[in-house]
Amino acid sequence: MDRQIISSTPHVRSKDTVQSVMRDVVIALCPAAFMGIYHYGAHALLLMAVSIATAMFSEWAYEKALQKPSTLSDCSAIITGLLLAMNLPPAAPLWMAAVGSVFAIVMVKMLFGGLGQNFMNPALAGRAFLLASYPVEMTSWTSASPFGLDAVSTATPLASLKQGVLPDATMLDLLTGNIGGCLGETCAIALLIGAAYLLYKKVITWRIPAFYIGTVFILTAILGRTGESGTLHVPLYEILSGGLLLGAFFMATDYASSPMTPLGQIIYAIGCGLLTTLIRLYGSYPEGVSYSILIMNLCVPLLDRYTAPRIFGARKKEKGAKA
Repeated sequence: MDRQIISSTPHVRSKDTVQSVMRDVVIALCPAAFMGIYHYGAHALLLMAVSIATAMFSEWAYEKALQKPSTLSDCSAIITGLLLAMNLPPAAPLWMAAVGSVFAIVMVKMLFGGLGQNFMNPALAGRAFLLASYPVEMTSWTSASPFGLDAVSTATPLASLKQGVLPDATMLDLLTGNIGGCLGETCAIALLIGAAYLLYKKVITWRIPAFYIGTVFILTAILGRTGESGTLHVPLYEILSGGLLLGAFFMATDYASSPMTPLGQIIYAIGCGLLTTLIRLYGSYPEGVSYSILIMNLCVPLLDRYTAPRIFGARKKEKGAKA
């Protein structure tokens, strides 16, 4: 007689660990981080270093103060610090990176229980906090220049589109990062290389990025922008400029703050794309990626609840039946 061994869940196991997943995300962010340093110089490197160091120190200090075991080894603080730095303007002061990292780690991540318990993306929440607190510093842009030499103040492509003017930047400029913008969002090629790595390693799935970017493409192609010489229909500009690629591949896909079910992920991504388009086209702010993802983060519990697949063998509860 064959013996049957019954064990507790989970029955499907993987060799992936939190550390290995976080390591893959760091590797995927390296091309965009390198291009940010190439275009904006040593100050960009310092912003990343200060943001990462402050994020790690904040997590360590919080756990030390509350006598909790250290979780620095999971490397999630490194991801938060790096993503926050990549969402900052190139000329942002170093103290701003530190303030944003403290807010992201302590207020958004640790106070809600740490990794996996945060209800929104910490890096994006830190960026939103800085944008609300220091709007001038967070909306001051400089042009890209090799190693930051001779960089001058400039308008981003999205700011030009907001004014109804087609940007001077070519598609090649958008792909290579020869434009103004945040540290990690300007070079589309670098972001796509990192995204391809995450998809290859199966750290993320295609649903959220595809439906997010696809929604923005379709809506901006249909609606367009009111320009000086008519309506501008430039969906490729909308995708390649601003923080759409960075947000779609690296922040909207955050495990803790995105839906678990396939249908929930699709609805979530479409919602992000819809909100991004509405804010960009009709809001007062030229960019809408950060706020769109944060708003949809708040909807994740409902999406998971109402899109959860039916348990095999479970029967629908009849009305009036006693619990």
